[in-house]
Amino acid sequence: MSVKQRIFISSVQKELAQERQAVKDFIHADPLLSRFFEVFLFEDLPAADLRADEVYLSEVDRCTLYLALFGNDYGFEDAQGISPTEHEFDRATVLGKPRLIYVRGGDDGARHPKMRSLVRKAGDQLIRRRFGDTPELIAAIHASLVEHLARTGALRTSPFDATACADATLADISQDKLSLFLARAQSNRGYALDPATPMHSALTHLNLLDAGQPSHAAILLFGQAPQRFLPSSELKCMHFHGTGVSKPIPSYQIYKGTVFELVDQALDFVLSKIARAVGTRAAGAQAPVEYELPREAVAEAIVNAVAHRDYTSNASVQVMLFADRLEIWNPGELPPQLTVDNLRRPHASIPRSPRIAEPLFLARYIEKAGTGTLDMISQCAKAGLPAPEFRQDGGQFIQTLWRPKGTTDGAEVATAGTKPGTKLAPSRHQVEILAKASTGAALTDLMAVAKRTDRTKFRHQVIQPLMEQGLLEMTLPDKPTSSQQKYRLTEQGAAWLTNRATKGSKGP
Repeated sequence: MSVKQRIFISSVQKELAQERQAVKDFIHADPLLSRFFEVFLFEDLPAADLRADEVYLSEVDRCTLYLALFGNDYGFEDAQGISPTEHEFDRATVLGKPRLIYVRGGDDGARHPKMRSLVRKAGDQLIRRRFGDTPELIAAIHASLVEHLARTGALRTSPFDATACADATLADISQDKLSLFLARAQSNRGYALDPATPMHSALTHLNLLDAGQPSHAAILLFGQAPQRFLPSSELKCMHFHGTGVSKPIPSYQIYKGTVFELVDQALDFVLSKIARAVGTRAAGAQAPVEYELPREAVAEAIVNAVAHRDYTSNASVQVMLFADRLEIWNPGELPPQLTVDNLRRPHASIPRSPRIAEPLFLARYIEKAGTGTLDMISQCAKAGLPAPEFRQDGGQFIQTLWRPKGTTDGAEVATAGTKPGTKLAPSRHQVEILAKASTGAALTDLMAVAKRTDRTKFRHQVIQPLMEQGLLEMTLPDKPTSSQQKYRLTEQGAAWLTNRATKGSKGP
């Protein structure tokens, strides 16, 4: 949040004191206005060896907004016959301060002649508003302050990614990064613009300018130094040897850069810490590499966090690798149309920041089909891993990918027969669960086999992946939560078990 705007409230000191205090209290208590404004009242100043009129005028100089309450009295007059209230109005006028004038009552005949003259002078220069009581005054001030925020751009009427990034200019955009993107977009998606396209034309074509100024999305995508303008857009990566957060953190990196660079750096961090298997060059010049966590699933989870995070939050994306899992946290919540359960079924693509999502699509970092989470689930299932988990927790969206049991961080194993896409063997518990379900078994019976106690996690991490691979099915598929529900082998599952028993473990 930037520095709050200061409001100077002017009025005859012995008049409208209650109204002045009521306005201040309202602004400081209002959830919206208190984010943007602070109020100065002369009564709040401590005693000091200063002339009152000098303090008043210095506060007018400091303020962002001049707000005057005119009543009937004119107040103390100096040697020139001018009151402090009129001096303050004139000073704000000379300095070009935004002025909001509120006049109590509609009977100007009851006012001091000089106050009538001041009301007329104000009316000749700007729109003044009349009020009858304090609630009417507060309502009028609230409307005026909201209008001021909207007019000055403090309140956005457009999405965050589409609005101009404060103080940013085209000089803050990297031509090299933009050209590299255009080359990639043209190669991957047949994008119309080539790498030599002038910056202004390219950004215009991508809807990344707001009145000629780079938008927040433009800075995040192609900025020379995005974190200069959006510090919380950095990404934090942590590696823990255990299953919980503990200090000292063995490996902790804070990455800065564009959204493309953040994704690439975070992905490299994770892949450098997990086990991988390197095959032979029998099938080609490049030896195939398989990671314990599917590379595509890890990349998808990281891209999801970077693309769909709430960039107005002061929190950053966190990638945390534990001994048993990978957790990726990003600030923000799912759109109202989606739930965590929806993510496990076909669903619409609803990006939080469309102007960031479009270039990520063009560079083939994402697809715009709502298939990202389904792809993660499928990739983990093919690797014989539990299904990824998705959850909301205190304004954070969390994705969890479960690592295989018994893996060693960073271990590299040469496997002579490994081919790209080879499925990994299921865990011992999964095999035992399939055997137990040969004639049908209740969830609690299967949990006992795996020595698990959390029904929800067991269902998501163990049972659901086996069902998605077609090895296990419900006996009552139309009543998934029935107390009579059991799980049994499918024909495919039975054939797999038989094949495993006769030919050895080949993976599901």
